[in-house]
Amino acid sequence: MEFNYFLTSYLPDTSVGGKAHFNHMLELAMAADCLGYKAVSLPEHHLVNLLLMPSPLQMAVRIAAATRHVELVTAVAVLPIRDMRIFAGELTQADILCDGRLILGIGRGAFAYEIERLGVPMESTRERLDESLAVLQALLAKEDVSWQGKYYRFEPLTIMPRPMRDIPMMIAVMDVNGIRECAKRGFNVQTTVLSATHDVLLERVNAFRRGREEAGEAGEGLSLSMQRVTYCARDERDAREKLEMAYGYYSRFDNVFTGPGIVTNGAVEPLPRQQTIEELGRNLLICPAAEMVDRLGLYADAGIDELIISAGIGASPEDNLEEMERFASEVMPHFSKIDRQLVA
Repeated sequence: MEFNYFLTSYLPDTSVGGKAHFNHMLELAMAADCLGYKAVSLPEHHLVNLLLMPSPLQMAVRIAAATRHVELVTAVAVLPIRDMRIFAGELTQADILCDGRLILGIGRGAFAYEIERLGVPMESTRERLDESLAVLQALLAKEDVSWQGKYYRFEPLTIMPRPMRDIPMMIAVMDVNGIRECAKRGFNVQTTVLSATHDVLLERVNAFRRGREEAGEAGEGLSLSMQRVTYCARDERDAREKLEMAYGYYSRFDNVFTGPGIVTNGAVEPLPRQQTIEELGRNLLICPAAEMVDRLGLYADAGIDELIISAGIGASPEDNLEEMERFASEVMPHFSKIDRQLVA
Protein backbone atom coordinates (compact mmCIF):
# COMPACT_ATOMS: atom_id res chain seq x y z
CA MET A 1 0.00 0.00 0.00
CA GLU A 2 1.36 3.40 -0.99
CA PHE A 3 0.59 6.83 0.45
CA ASN A 4 -0.72 9.95 -1.24
CA TYR A 5 -0.84 13.21 0.75
CA PHE A 6 -4.03 15.16 0.11
CA LEU A 7 -3.63 18.93 0.17
CA THR A 8 -6.96 19.37 1.94
CA SER A 9 -6.70 23.14 1.53
CA TYR A 10 -8.94 23.92 4.49
CA LEU A 11 -8.87 27.59 5.48
CA PRO A 12 -10.97 27.90 8.66
CA ASP A 13 -9.50 31.33 9.41
CA THR A 14 -10.02 33.28 6.20
CA SER A 15 -7.99 36.21 7.54
CA VAL A 16 -4.85 34.12 6.88
CA GLY A 17 -5.24 35.02 3.22
CA GLY A 18 -4.62 33.13 0.01
CA LYS A 19 -0.89 33.85 -0.28
CA ALA A 20 0.06 32.32 3.08
CA HIS A 21 -2.44 29.51 2.60
CA PHE A 22 -1.15 28.34 -0.78
CA ASN A 23 2.45 28.79 0.32
CA HIS A 24 1.68 26.28 3.08
CA MET A 25 0.14 23.87 0.57
CA LEU A 26 3.35 24.13 -1.47
CA GLU A 27 5.45 23.53 1.65
CA LEU A 28 3.47 20.37 2.42
CA ALA A 29 3.92 19.12 -1.14
CA MET A 30 7.68 19.70 -0.97
CA ALA A 31 7.83 17.82 2.33
CA ALA A 32 5.86 14.92 0.81
CA ASP A 33 8.38 14.79 -2.03
CA CYS A 34 11.32 14.55 0.37
CA LEU A 35 9.68 12.12 2.78
CA GLY A 36 8.80 9.43 0.26
CA TYR A 37 5.09 9.90 -0.27
CA LYS A 38 4.09 8.51 -3.66
CA ALA A 39 1.90 11.45 -4.63
CA VAL A 40 0.09 14.57 -3.58
CA SER A 41 -3.56 15.14 -4.40
CA LEU A 42 -5.13 18.48 -5.27
CA PRO A 43 -8.84 19.19 -4.77
CA GLU A 44 -11.01 21.50 -6.84
CA HIS A 45 -13.55 23.65 -5.07
CA HIS A 46 -14.85 27.16 -5.64
CA LEU A 47 -16.56 29.88 -3.60
CA VAL A 48 -15.93 28.24 -0.19
CA ASN A 49 -13.06 28.02 2.33
CA LEU A 50 -13.28 24.22 2.47
CA LEU A 51 -11.04 22.21 0.10
CA LEU A 52 -10.30 25.58 -1.46
CA MET A 53 -8.48 25.28 -4.78
CA PRO A 54 -10.04 26.93 -7.84
CA SER A 55 -7.39 25.55 -10.22
CA PRO A 56 -5.73 22.23 -9.37
CA LEU A 57 -3.82 22.28 -12.67
CA GLN A 58 -2.19 25.61 -11.82
CA MET A 59 -1.24 24.25 -8.41
CA ALA A 60 0.14 21.07 -9.96
CA VAL A 61 2.43 23.06 -12.26
CA ARG A 62 3.71 25.12 -9.32
CA ILE A 63 4.38 22.02 -7.24
CA ALA A 64 6.10 20.26 -10.14
CA ALA A 65 8.57 23.13 -10.38
CA ALA A 66 9.52 22.69 -6.71
CA THR A 67 9.63 18.85 -6.47
CA ARG A 68 11.30 15.92 -8.16
CA HIS A 69 9.42 12.72 -7.44
CA VAL A 70 5.81 12.96 -6.34
CA GLU A 71 2.98 12.32 -8.74
CA LEU A 72 0.45 15.14 -8.97
CA VAL A 73 -3.14 13.95 -8.81
CA THR A 74 -6.26 16.04 -9.30
CA ALA A 75 -8.77 14.91 -6.66
CA VAL A 76 -10.79 15.84 -8.44
CA ALA A 77 -11.18 18.00 -11.55
CA VAL A 78 -14.90 18.73 -11.82
CA LEU A 79 -15.76 18.14 -15.46
CA PRO A 80 -19.45 19.23 -15.54
CA ILE A 81 -18.54 22.88 -14.84
CA ARG A 82 -15.88 23.04 -17.58
CA ASP A 83 -15.79 23.21 -21.36
CA MET A 84 -13.77 20.20 -22.51
CA ARG A 85 -12.51 22.03 -25.59
CA ILE A 86 -10.69 24.42 -23.26
CA PHE A 87 -9.91 21.95 -20.50
CA ALA A 88 -8.26 19.43 -22.86
CA GLY A 89 -5.71 22.05 -23.91
CA GLU A 90 -5.15 23.20 -20.32
CA LEU A 91 -4.66 19.60 -19.22
CA THR A 92 -2.17 18.90 -21.99
CA GLN A 93 -0.17 22.03 -21.20
CA ALA A 94 -0.14 21.20 -17.49
CA ASP A 95 1.07 17.64 -18.15
CA ILE A 96 3.90 18.96 -20.30
CA LEU A 97 4.92 21.47 -17.63
CA CYS A 98 4.68 18.76 -14.92
CA ASP A 99 7.13 16.58 -16.91
CA GLY A 100 4.64 13.75 -17.15
CA ARG A 101 3.93 13.41 -13.42
CA LEU A 102 0.29 14.48 -13.69
CA ILE A 103 -2.58 12.06 -13.04
CA LEU A 104 -6.08 13.24 -13.88
CA GLY A 105 -8.70 12.38 -11.29
CA ILE A 106 -12.15 13.43 -12.41
CA GLY A 107 -15.59 13.65 -10.84
CA ARG A 108 -19.04 15.17 -11.04
CA GLY A 109 -18.66 17.58 -8.11
CA ALA A 110 -19.76 17.20 -4.51
CA PHE A 111 -21.22 20.51 -3.30
CA ALA A 112 -24.48 21.72 -4.80
CA TYR A 113 -23.75 25.15 -3.27
CA GLU A 114 -20.87 25.77 -5.68
CA ILE A 115 -22.02 23.70 -8.66
CA GLU A 116 -25.37 25.44 -8.94
CA ARG A 117 -23.91 28.91 -8.36
CA LEU A 118 -21.70 28.17 -11.35
CA GLY A 119 -24.81 27.58 -13.44
CA VAL A 120 -25.04 23.78 -13.51
CA PRO A 121 -28.05 21.97 -11.99
CA MET A 122 -26.74 19.38 -9.53
CA GLU A 123 -29.13 16.72 -10.80
CA SER A 124 -27.53 16.96 -14.26
CA THR A 125 -23.94 16.41 -13.14
CA ARG A 126 -23.80 12.63 -13.57
CA GLU A 127 -25.07 12.83 -17.14
CA ARG A 128 -22.79 15.79 -17.88
CA LEU A 129 -19.80 13.93 -16.47
CA ASP A 130 -20.39 10.96 -18.76
CA GLU A 131 -20.56 13.10 -21.89
CA SER A 132 -17.73 15.39 -20.81
CA LEU A 133 -15.44 12.43 -20.22
CA ALA A 134 -16.25 10.98 -23.64
CA VAL A 135 -15.54 14.34 -25.29
CA LEU A 136 -12.31 14.77 -23.35
CA GLN A 137 -11.05 11.31 -24.27
CA ALA A 138 -11.82 11.93 -27.93
CA LEU A 139 -10.09 15.32 -27.97
CA LEU A 140 -6.97 13.91 -26.32
CA ALA A 141 -6.77 10.84 -28.56
CA LYS A 142 -7.74 12.16 -32.01
CA GLU A 143 -7.54 15.12 -34.35
CA ASP A 144 -10.44 16.77 -36.17
CA VAL A 145 -13.00 15.77 -33.55
CA SER A 146 -16.63 16.78 -34.01
CA TRP A 147 -19.50 16.14 -31.61
CA GLN A 148 -23.27 16.02 -31.64
CA GLY A 149 -24.52 15.26 -28.15
CA LYS A 150 -26.84 16.68 -25.52
CA TYR A 151 -24.36 19.09 -23.94
CA TYR A 152 -21.72 19.40 -26.68
CA ARG A 153 -22.24 20.25 -30.33
CA PHE A 154 -19.29 21.39 -32.40
CA GLU A 155 -17.66 21.13 -35.80
CA PRO A 156 -14.33 19.34 -36.32
CA LEU A 157 -11.46 20.76 -34.27
CA THR A 158 -8.10 19.71 -32.93
CA ILE A 159 -6.83 20.70 -29.52
CA MET A 160 -3.33 22.14 -29.40
CA PRO A 161 -0.74 21.36 -28.25
CA ARG A 162 -1.14 17.64 -28.77
CA PRO A 163 -0.63 15.43 -25.71
CA MET A 164 2.87 14.04 -25.26
CA ARG A 165 1.51 10.81 -23.71
CA ASP A 166 -1.66 9.06 -22.60
CA ILE A 167 -2.41 10.92 -19.36
CA PRO A 168 -3.39 8.43 -16.63
CA MET A 169 -6.97 8.87 -15.41
CA MET A 170 -9.01 7.80 -12.43
CA ILE A 171 -12.64 8.42 -11.57
CA ALA A 172 -13.83 9.58 -8.16
CA VAL A 173 -17.01 7.80 -7.12
CA MET A 174 -18.66 6.86 -3.81
CA ASP A 175 -21.71 4.82 -4.85
CA VAL A 176 -20.94 1.09 -4.73
CA ASN A 177 -22.64 0.43 -8.06
CA GLY A 178 -20.71 3.30 -9.60
CA ILE A 179 -17.42 1.97 -8.23
CA ARG A 180 -18.11 -1.46 -9.71
CA GLU A 181 -19.13 0.02 -13.07
CA CYS A 182 -16.05 2.28 -13.32
CA ALA A 183 -13.70 -0.61 -12.57
CA LYS A 184 -15.60 -2.81 -15.04
CA ARG A 185 -14.98 -0.13 -17.70
CA GLY A 186 -11.25 -0.24 -16.98
CA PHE A 187 -10.84 2.89 -14.86
CA ASN A 188 -8.72 3.34 -11.78
CA VAL A 189 -10.94 4.47 -8.90
CA GLN A 190 -10.52 6.89 -6.05
CA THR A 191 -13.16 6.88 -3.37
CA THR A 192 -13.83 7.83 0.23
CA VAL A 193 -16.17 6.85 3.01
CA LEU A 194 -15.89 10.26 4.71
CA SER A 195 -16.87 9.73 8.37
CA ALA A 196 -18.55 6.34 7.85
CA THR A 197 -17.55 2.99 9.34
CA HIS A 198 -14.99 0.39 8.29
CA ASP A 199 -17.83 -1.86 7.12
CA VAL A 200 -18.85 0.81 4.60
CA LEU A 201 -15.23 0.99 3.47
CA LEU A 202 -15.17 -2.77 2.88
CA GLU A 203 -18.36 -2.57 0.80
CA ARG A 204 -16.64 -0.12 -1.54
CA VAL A 205 -13.46 -2.15 -1.72
CA ASN A 206 -15.46 -5.26 -2.60
CA ALA A 207 -17.41 -3.36 -5.27
CA PHE A 208 -14.12 -2.34 -6.89
CA ARG A 209 -12.83 -5.90 -6.72
CA ARG A 210 -15.97 -7.25 -8.42
CA GLY A 211 -15.78 -4.64 -11.17
CA ARG A 212 -12.11 -5.33 -11.77
CA GLU A 213 -12.80 -9.04 -12.10
CA GLU A 214 -15.65 -8.38 -14.52
CA ALA A 215 -13.34 -6.22 -16.64
CA GLY A 216 -11.24 -9.26 -17.42
CA GLU A 217 -7.97 -8.39 -19.11
CA ALA A 218 -8.81 -4.67 -19.00
CA GLY A 219 -8.98 -4.90 -15.21
CA GLU A 220 -5.42 -6.07 -14.77
CA GLY A 221 -3.33 -3.48 -13.00
CA LEU A 222 -6.26 -1.26 -11.95
CA SER A 223 -5.77 0.48 -8.62
CA LEU A 224 -8.07 1.60 -5.84
CA SER A 225 -7.25 4.75 -3.86
CA MET A 226 -9.08 5.37 -0.58
CA GLN A 227 -9.21 8.86 0.89
CA ARG A 228 -9.51 9.06 4.67
CA VAL A 229 -8.95 11.67 7.37
CA THR A 230 -5.66 10.42 8.81
CA TYR A 231 -3.50 12.05 11.45
CA CYS A 232 -0.52 10.39 13.13
CA ALA A 233 -0.68 11.97 16.57
CA ARG A 234 2.15 12.46 19.07
CA ASP A 235 0.17 10.83 21.87
CA GLU A 236 -3.39 10.26 23.03
CA ARG A 237 -3.79 13.86 24.16
CA ASP A 238 -2.74 15.13 20.75
CA ALA A 239 -5.08 12.62 19.11
CA ARG A 240 -8.03 13.96 21.11
CA GLU A 241 -7.19 17.54 20.17
CA LYS A 242 -6.99 16.66 16.48
CA LEU A 243 -10.22 14.64 16.67
CA GLU A 244 -12.00 17.74 17.96
CA MET A 245 -10.60 19.66 14.99
CA ALA A 246 -11.82 16.92 12.65
CA TYR A 247 -15.27 17.15 14.20
CA GLY A 248 -15.30 20.89 13.45
CA TYR A 249 -14.15 20.18 9.89
CA TYR A 250 -17.01 17.73 9.32
CA SER A 251 -19.53 20.11 10.85
CA ARG A 252 -18.69 22.40 7.93
CA PHE A 253 -18.25 19.69 5.31
CA ASP A 254 -21.69 18.20 6.05
CA ASN A 255 -23.21 21.66 5.66
CA VAL A 256 -22.22 21.90 1.98
CA PHE A 257 -22.18 18.18 1.13
CA THR A 258 -25.57 17.00 2.35
CA GLY A 259 -26.85 20.02 4.28
CA PRO A 260 -28.42 23.37 3.46
CA GLY A 261 -25.26 25.07 2.18
CA ILE A 262 -25.10 27.99 4.62
CA VAL A 263 -22.09 30.08 3.62
CA THR A 264 -21.21 33.58 4.81
CA ASN A 265 -18.80 35.60 2.68
CA GLY A 266 -17.19 32.41 1.41
CA ALA A 267 -16.89 30.81 4.87
CA VAL A 268 -18.87 27.61 5.43
CA GLU A 269 -20.81 27.75 8.69
CA PRO A 270 -20.43 24.87 11.19
CA LEU A 271 -23.69 23.05 11.85
CA PRO A 272 -24.62 20.52 14.57
CA ARG A 273 -23.88 16.88 13.69
CA GLN A 274 -25.89 13.81 14.60
CA GLN A 275 -22.76 11.66 14.81
CA THR A 276 -21.00 11.90 18.18
CA ILE A 277 -17.33 12.76 18.43
CA GLU A 278 -16.68 9.26 19.85
CA GLU A 279 -18.30 7.63 16.81
CA LEU A 280 -16.26 9.82 14.52
CA GLY A 281 -13.08 8.87 16.36
CA ARG A 282 -13.76 5.17 15.82
CA ASN A 283 -14.13 5.72 12.07
CA LEU A 284 -11.25 8.09 11.31
CA LEU A 285 -7.54 7.32 11.51
CA ILE A 286 -6.47 9.78 14.20
CA CYS A 287 -4.14 8.04 16.64
CA PRO A 288 -0.48 7.56 17.63
CA ALA A 289 1.87 5.69 15.31
CA ALA A 290 1.70 2.21 16.88
CA GLU A 291 -2.08 2.14 16.72
CA MET A 292 -1.96 3.62 13.22
CA VAL A 293 0.15 0.70 11.98
CA ASP A 294 -2.34 -1.80 13.39
CA ARG A 295 -5.36 -0.03 11.95
CA LEU A 296 -3.78 0.46 8.53
CA GLY A 297 -3.03 -3.23 8.40
CA LEU A 298 -6.77 -3.75 7.94
CA TYR A 299 -6.69 -1.40 4.94
CA ALA A 300 -3.78 -3.24 3.36
CA ASP A 301 -5.43 -6.62 4.00
CA ALA A 302 -8.63 -5.36 2.37
CA GLY A 303 -6.73 -4.73 -0.86
CA ILE A 304 -6.52 -0.94 -0.89
CA ASP A 305 -3.64 0.05 -3.15
CA GLU A 306 -3.19 3.63 -2.02
CA LEU A 307 -4.29 5.60 1.01
CA ILE A 308 -4.99 9.26 0.30
CA ILE A 309 -4.16 10.96 3.59
CA SER A 310 -6.40 13.90 4.43
CA ALA A 311 -4.72 15.51 7.44
CA GLY A 312 -5.73 19.13 6.80
CA ILE A 313 -8.26 19.42 9.60
CA GLY A 314 -7.20 22.82 10.95
CA ALA A 315 -3.92 22.08 12.73
CA SER A 316 -1.10 24.60 12.61
CA PRO A 317 1.43 24.48 9.74
CA GLU A 318 4.05 23.34 12.23
CA ASP A 319 1.87 20.48 13.46
CA ASN A 320 1.06 19.44 9.88
CA LEU A 321 4.71 19.18 8.91
CA GLU A 322 5.65 17.36 12.11
CA GLU A 323 2.79 14.90 11.58
CA MET A 324 3.87 14.23 7.98
CA GLU A 325 7.39 13.36 9.11
CA ARG A 326 6.14 11.18 11.98
CA PHE A 327 3.87 9.23 9.62
CA ALA A 328 6.68 8.83 7.08
CA SER A 329 9.23 7.60 9.60
CA GLU A 330 7.07 5.48 11.93
CA VAL A 331 4.19 4.21 9.77
CA MET A 332 5.08 4.18 6.06
CA PRO A 333 8.02 1.72 6.33
CA HIS A 334 5.57 -0.98 7.41
CA PHE A 335 3.65 -0.74 4.12
CA SER A 336 5.31 1.26 1.34
CA LYS A 337 7.66 -0.14 -1.28
CA ILE A 338 9.21 3.28 -1.90
CA ASP A 339 12.79 3.62 -0.64
CA ARG A 340 12.73 6.86 1.35
CA GLN A 341 16.53 7.18 1.15
CA LEU A 342 16.34 7.41 -2.63
CA VAL A 343 13.95 10.34 -2.58
CA ALA A 344 15.37 12.27 0.39
